[in-house]
Amino acid sequence: MKPIIVIVGPTGVGKTKLSIELAKKLNANIINGDSVSVYKKLNIGSAKPTEEEQNQAPHYLIDIKEPTEEYSVYDYQQDVRKLIDEFQKQNKRIIIVGGTGLYIKAALYNYVFTQGTTNKSYENLSNEELLAKIKQYDEGIDIHPNNRKRLVRMLNKLENNEPVTNEKEKCLYNIEVIGLTAPRDIVYKRINQRVDKMLENGLLDEINSLKDEYKNSRVLNTAIGYKEFKDYFKQNKTLEEVTDEIKKNSRHYAKRQYTFFNHQFTTTWYNTNFSNFNETIDNIYQDIIKKEA
Repeated sequence: MKPIIVIVGPTGVGKTKLSIELAKKLNANIINGDSVSVYKKLNIGSAKPTEEEQNQAPHYLIDIKEPTEEYSVYDYQQDVRKLIDEFQKQNKRIIIVGGTGLYIKAALYNYVFTQGTTNKSYENLSNEELLAKIKQYDEGIDIHPNNRKRLVRMLNKLENNEPVTNEKEKCLYNIEVIGLTAPRDIVYKRINQRVDKMLENGLLDEINSLKDEYKNSRVLNTAIGYKEFKDYFKQNKTLEEVTDEIKKNSRHYAKRQYTFFNHQFTTTWYNTNFSNFNETIDNIYQDIIKKEA
C-alpha cells in the first residue's frame, strides 16, 4: 500500500497548491486537514481552497457543516478513517493537507476518544492559559507549558471526566509527512500580506453575512480570522485594530504549528521557493517517487 502523503506547515507557505499539483501527478484524492474549512460560508477567513482549486482535484471534508453545527476532533477522526478505508479499497492515493496538527494526528494515530464527548483543539488559548485551566481541576498535574499536545489532551480529558492514560502513541497507517517552510521573517511577512489580501477579497462582507450566526457558533467565536470581529461588532475596536489582531494571532499560531509539526511527526521539511514554486513541487514529487521505488 502506497503511503498516505501528509502535507503540513504554517499558514501561507503553499500547502494548498502543492497538494493539488501532487494530487494531479499521483492521481490522488485530497482530504482537508484544516478544522475551519469543514464549515460552509467560512471561505475567505479560513483560506479555504477556492472552487476553481477544488475542481482541479477531488477534495473531501470541505463545506460539510453549517457554522452553527458542532464538529469535533473525534468527528474528524471518524470521517477521515472512513475515507482512508474507502480510498485504500479503491487503491486510490491519498493526500491529507492542512495546518490543524491535532486533527491530523488524531486521525492517523491511536487516539482514543469517547463518542459524544467534546474534543477541542483550543486554538484560541495559549499554552499558559491551557495550563491554568488544567490547574483549576487538579493543582498537582505537572505538564511542561511548552508541551501543547499534552496540555490539549489533558484539558479535553478533564472536561469530559475521562480517565487519563499513558498509552504510547502509535501511527495506524503508512504515512509520509512533508512540511513546507520558509525563514520565519518571510512567513510572518506573507501572513501579514495574506490578511490584507483577505480584506481586499471581501472578508468584511463575509463576516457581515455571518453576523447573526455568531451567537450560536463555536467556530466563529474561536477561529482566527473570525473571532477577532466580535469586538468590531460591538464597536470596541476599529477595522484596523481587528486587522492587526488577526495578523498577530496568525503569526502566533504559525509559531505553534512549527512546534507541533516538529515534535509530533517525523517530518521531511522543504523550503518553499516562492519565486519558482514549480521547482519546489518537482523536488518533492521526485523525492516521493524515489522513496517509493
